[in-house]
Amino acid sequence: MYQLRRLLSASPVSTRLPLLRTTAISARMTTSAAPSTRKATPKPSPVYAKTELDVWTLMNQVSASVGAVNLGQGYMSFPPKDFIKRAAQEALNENTHNQYAPPRGRPGLLEQLGSRFTDRFGRSIDPSKEVSVHAGANEALLSVFTAFLEHGKDQEVILMEPAFDQYTPNVIMAGGKPVYVPLRVMSDKDPRESVISSDDWKLDLAEFEAAITDKTRIVVLNTPHNPVGKVFSREELAQIGAIAEKHNLLIVADEVYEHLTYGVEHVSIATLPGMWERTVTVGSAGKLFGVTGWRVGWAVGPEEFISATLSAHTRIVFTSNTPLQEGVASAFRQSPEHDFFEVQRKEYEARRNRLMGVFDDIGLPYVVPKGAYYLLVNAAKLKIPDDFEFPDFIIERGENFKLVYFFIKYFGVSGIPPTEFYSAPHKELANDYVRFAFCKTDEGLEEAAVCLQKIKKYLEETSG
Repeated sequence: MYQLRRLLSASPVSTRLPLLRTTAISARMTTSAAPSTRKATPKPSPVYAKTELDVWTLMNQVSASVGAVNLGQGYMSFPPKDFIKRAAQEALNENTHNQYAPPRGRPGLLEQLGSRFTDRFGRSIDPSKEVSVHAGANEALLSVFTAFLEHGKDQEVILMEPAFDQYTPNVIMAGGKPVYVPLRVMSDKDPRESVISSDDWKLDLAEFEAAITDKTRIVVLNTPHNPVGKVFSREELAQIGAIAEKHNLLIVADEVYEHLTYGVEHVSIATLPGMWERTVTVGSAGKLFGVTGWRVGWAVGPEEFISATLSAHTRIVFTSNTPLQEGVASAFRQSPEHDFFEVQRKEYEARRNRLMGVFDDIGLPYVVPKGAYYLLVNAAKLKIPDDFEFPDFIIERGENFKLVYFFIKYFGVSGIPPTEFYSAPHKELANDYVRFAFCKTDEGLEEAAVCLQKIKKYLEETSG
């Protein structure tokens, strides 16, 4: 009030009068208002009002705070191949590549995708009708869900857990209801004591079918799988497909790691008899070429499906960025002369083997991934000291977050808590695991190996 009086006294009469009128009007409004002096303010949707900090940002921040080796988030710590970078640079230099792209995608990229999937699927793919380009695979997934789900009808989408953490919010945003069916470890070995295969993580078909109701519309199938590394076999895909056909479900096949398999064949479910007619396949240039920041993905399927998906896409982002679409198209054209995908697969397999060797030496078991670039390590044998202190923001996220936090703080290596890939009723299935990404430089993996040697001494001390 004192400052207001000073302001008024220092102002000329001509400028004070409007202020006095405003003050008087405000006073009258206050007097006539409801007894509460607190003004109402707009409120965001409860779906987003209390959203927790995403696991990637949270663990990256904790990792950075202690200078840990980051094997958490699945981004590459090495640069793309030179021909891929040049493809983007050359695209930027072309003036016409700096304006809007058609919503479906640039003709050059559509042509490359049509050719690629014609070869992969063994059928002629019309890129002008059966392909759409998106702002990353995640937006492609959101567009498919938006195209096939109706708000207010509680239509259900089956997610196989562990499920990539973007699936659930995408389904909810599109008006759907997630229904979770976990993969189960079916092995004669105890995963807390012995190395097991990603093949040992299986879908219980009876449990899967029991989760289907008259409201179920979609099943999401991720192969190769993040974070398990499972590559579904042709037999498994046929069994899933038969159930989907029986209940007239759409299959959304998330195949962003299609090019990274180790000793097994990646089979697209859309290639199985009768499955093209009920499948949308989603892919990613970010994973394919090691350029996750380019945010270019695609969807492939029957014309009716892609037309609806494209309609949703145009309402969500309208179009994907032009120069990097051209960069991806050029990278596709040049990849055969560099034998790119086979060279890349061998490089990743070597990284996988290197990281597995580290944990073999330490004595912690893991899941041998047949695909993708993640290693699930079972740390049940690791005992956290009773006097180790955790901050509240970790405690409130559960035991698995505490385990990963301990890895970061004590050993200097970050991972991701795989409970983030589970719904609340099933989180306990992942409490003993830490997910590490091996899409990192040799130097980074070597530094991690040195840091992780501390576990060996610690296990020796706690075991006796």
